[in-house]
Formats: sequence, structure tokens, C-alpha cells
Amino acid sequence: MSVGNIGSNSYTSNLVSQIKGNSSKDAKTTETTAATTEDVGVVYEPSKETDVKVRNKNNKVDAETIAKLKADADARLSQLKGIVEQLISKQGKASETVSIWEQFKNGILDGSIEVDEATAKQAQEDISEDGYWGVKQTSERILDFAKAITGNDASKAEEMRDAIKKGFEEAGKLWGGELPEISQKTYDAVMKGLDEWKNPQVEA
Repeated sequence: MSVGNIGSNSYTSNLVSQIKGNSSKDAKTTETTAATTEDVGVVYEPSKETDVKVRNKNNKVDAETIAKLKADADARLSQLKGIVEQLISKQGKASETVSIWEQFKNGILDGSIEVDEATAKQAQEDISEDGYWGVKQTSERILDFAKAITGNDASKAEEMRDAIKKGFEEAGKLWGGELPEISQKTYDAVMKGLDEWKNPQVEA
């Protein structure tokens, strides 16, 4: 089991920070940049014009959804941090000069930290296909945040793509190089979700 992957999912907080960098600008401009009929003709295929009008009818930042996503992420990260801190302190590996995530990552990679059965089982569930930190749920949360912060304005999908890409790059730097496979799969799922949001399939 790749228990080391569990630490990598702290990139969620980095992505939130990266995307929120655009929030002030988006909040000020979202109402004045809502797609008009003419704009839609430039960005989208004509056959999708009606759908775009409906989806961009009210492009206001969804503060309620953002607050909910942030509160949920903060609670989950706090819970995860608590588990990691307990695991490290039990084995006398705590350090005041190195971050808890860095200690955990290094300890897992060099084998100096042993993960007990209960923690390993919980970690496996959390990063499973349907787990909170799994590809599906994590990518959905990132997409939900992107849509909420833009008022579900699909014309801003590329701005969100750039912000999310930078978030993953920053997470990679914190991880010390290439992100684990689960993170790569999450990135791919988010990019696919952005494509579908920007260019929805409209039935004739």
C-alpha cells in the first residue's frame, strides 16, 4: 500500500490558496464579464449558445459553497494532521525545525516511521476510489471550488486551469519533485472536468 500518498494530498490547501489569488479580481469583474450572446459566439460553438446562456445567467461568486468547501477541507486536514502528529510523536520522531508533513514524508520514504495497522487501514480507505482523498472526490472538490469562485462562468475555465496548474506545481515543489501517482491522476481528472465544463456536450 502506498501510504506515502496520504501526505501528498495536502496539495488541496495549496490549490485553494492558488485559486483564491484570483478571487478578488473575479469578484469585481464577474458581473461585468458575464458572457453576452456575441461573446458566446466567439468562445463556444453556436449549437451550445442556449446552454451557455443558461449556465452564465447569474455569474456571482458562490460564497456559501466556497465557505463550505473551505470548512470541510480545514476539518479534514486538521484531522489528518492530528493522525500524523500522533504517529510521529509515538515513535519519538518529532522535530521543532522540520514541518510535520516533511517529517512524515521523509519517515515514510526512508522507512524510519512505522504505520500501525489501524492508521494504514484508514489511510487506504481515504485514498481509495471513493475515499475523501481519492481521485474522484478530490478532483470534484477542486472543480466545485473553481465553479463557485467564478459564479459558474465557464468562460473563465482557462483562468482556473492556469491557477490549478500552478497549485499542483507548488505542491510538487513542497513534495520535493514529481507528485505521487494519485496526485497525477487527480490532476488529469481536474483537467478533464475543466474541458467538460468549458465545452459541454449538448444534445440536439
